[in-house]
Amino acid sequence: MTLKDLKVGDRAKVTGFMEGGGTYRRKLLSMGLTPGAELAVTRLAPMGDPVEIRVRGFALSVRRAEAATLAVEVL
Repeated sequence: MTLKDLKVGDRAKVTGFMEGGGTYRRKLLSMGLTPGAELAVTRLAPMGDPVEIRVRGFALSVRRAEAATLAVEVL
């Protein structure tokens, strides 16, 4: 499952990155989305892009293309 598949209010833990996500991998890692990090989806924009999540005590907005590269496990 990817971050893109989650709904508002869902909580998840980062498990890794999907194949082909190399361009976003470094960017997401630098923003604190490392394997094992827990996150919660707090908001979706009206058209579904971007997705706002809460991770490591701060709010972060990511595009759906970036969210599709992040593998998560629902808690």
